[in-house]
Amino acid sequence: MEKQPAIQSALVQAFVVTAHGDLNRVVDMLEQEPMLVNAAWDWGGGDWETGLGGAAHMGRRDIALYLLDHGARMDIFAAAMLGYVEVVKAIIGAAPSTRSLYGPHGIPLLAHAQAGGKQAEAVVEYLQEL
Repeated sequence: MEKQPAIQSALVQAFVVTAHGDLNRVVDMLEQEPMLVNAAWDWGGGDWETGLGGAAHMGRRDIALYLLDHGARMDIFAAAMLGYVEVVKAIIGAAPSTRSLYGPHGIPLLAHAQAGGKQAEAVVEYLQEL
């Protein structure tokens, strides 16, 4: 893969903020700059967040699925919010310490699952049993 120039930091920050709740704008931004799909913003102190990370803790299933369909890298926090209990179990089974990791802004894994609502109830139950 040919190395591309860095994406402007202001654009990365705007994309991550937008992915917290505006699907239409996310679509527009990705059409303009597809590499934003995995761009990460550092809010400070190593609090890194991608668009998928923002969508996951906000419970924005529509945005998360769109980003995944366009090449975003799945992580345990998005899997938890989306209700992908088998993915969450597999990751925790392979690396048990992941169950106590925090996502962007220090938000725990369980909170991501709770943000997924009814579709993530199985993940909530699983995490509460651990």
